Amino acid sequence: MMKQKTIIFSFMVLFVFSLLFVGNTAVLHAQKKPKDTFDFPKLNKIQIPKIKEVTFQNGLKLFLVEDHQYPTVDIRALVHSGNAFEPADKTGLASLTAAVLRTGGTKNMKGDEIDKLLETVAATVESFFGQDYGYVYASMLNDSADKVLPVFADILRVPVFSEDKIKLAKMQEKTGISRRNDDIFPIAIREFNKLIYGADSPYARQSEYATVDAVTRDDLVAFHGKYFRPNNMMMAVWGDFDTATMIKKLKKVFGPWESVPVNVPPLPKVDYKFDYTVNFIRKTDVNQSNIMIGHIGGLMDNPDLPALNVMNSILSTDRMFQKIRTDEGLSYAVWGNYGAGYKIPGVFSAGAQTKSESTVKAIKLMIEEMKRITREEVTDEELKRAKDQYLNSYVFNFQTKSQIMFRMMFYAYYGYPLDFSEQVKRKVEDVTRADVFRVAKKYLNPDNVRILVVGNDKDFGEPLSTLGTVNIIDITIPAPEEKK
Repeated sequence: MMKQKTIIFSFMVLFVFSLLFVGNTAVLHAQKKPKDTFDFPKLNKIQIPKIKEVTFQNGLKLFLVEDHQYPTVDIRALVHSGNAFEPADKTGLASLTAAVLRTGGTKNMKGDEIDKLLETVAATVESFFGQDYGYVYASMLNDSADKVLPVFADILRVPVFSEDKIKLAKMQEKTGISRRNDDIFPIAIREFNKLIYGADSPYARQSEYATVDAVTRDDLVAFHGKYFRPNNMMMAVWGDFDTATMIKKLKKVFGPWESVPVNVPPLPKVDYKFDYTVNFIRKTDVNQSNIMIGHIGGLMDNPDLPALNVMNSILSTDRMFQKIRTDEGLSYAVWGNYGAGYKIPGVFSAGAQTKSESTVKAIKLMIEEMKRITREEVTDEELKRAKDQYLNSYVFNFQTKSQIMFRMMFYAYYGYPLDFSEQVKRKVEDVTRADVFRVAKKYLNPDNVRILVVGNDKDFGEPLSTLGTVNIIDITIPAPEEKK
């Protein structure tokens, strides 16, 4: 569980610094203003590998791609489930299920025996639950597939959720709870999501000692039994294999798995009303502030998504980064993201890390840049740079077969066309200044943003109250209940 939380935090950090890299690139262009410009040819079309689609009689959907570059085989099973479907008083159930699904053993092998086998053949099996999906992933050498595939199938089909591994997983989950307020950036991300979705929303709530303690082995068994069915799952396989032979191997281990009706509840709706709030979390052991500003975002199937992508790039890199970091020197990190989800609206947010003294000034500048992009069209230079950044970085989404398969699998899972990213790319090429202006006015609401500051208000140059009435957020971790 701690490993999973570390991975999630690492993705957050990589996300921010990837934005910083893009921002630095934009700043360099703005400062140099070279007399000579470079004309780059149009990007070649991404070559999507040929996918073999198969559906077994029990409803299990397969996507297979041969790739003989390396002697490996990767397989990912995507399950229609997620932590959005766990009871609020047992928040953490999905994460615990994922952890013990892998470590708790099966009817045929103990968890430690599985560990030993995987280490011996240099293979790995991992599991994870997101908001509205779960997955189990395996990677192996092609000559060890016959040994690993039956174990992988057993983990999906017949886990036993041993009590000792449940106890260990709970300890790891509680360790994560005890340390969740250590670092300022994860605090800001977590609490900002609560401001947008609501603290009790399954898209923002967090596990507590009490909710973890409330989870029993019976809960894990029931959660697995409800969702882990072949007709509620799709599987992608890619690597060094012969497709017909691999289908036979998969049919041998998964074909006997009986399908049963699965009732996946609808995803909880997001109830958001635009308003202006100023929120503060006091952290006295820091000399900088982490600022988050924004409101609800949108969905990926929005026809305006291409223009929003371009608008976001201009706002976050050309405008906010240039103004707050380069011109004013107030921050070493400025970023922005118009979040769009597959089925649940994402979050529009702009963020900055600045020294405590410049907290309020940085916030005012961020809001002013949001207002400016809704009042006037962007320049031709800004438009060209933003589109070039998007199009030139687009190819990095398809560097490996695993990236391609993972992306296309999610498109299939959420009901999007498999060439969705290519469709967005083509539409980005056609975005105009008028398009950017239109979506900025339509989707940005700078007068009704929710502001969050995590920092030490004793060192603020101006009181936060100059921005409005301040709501103090208490992030004290509820103490574990004493066992009677």
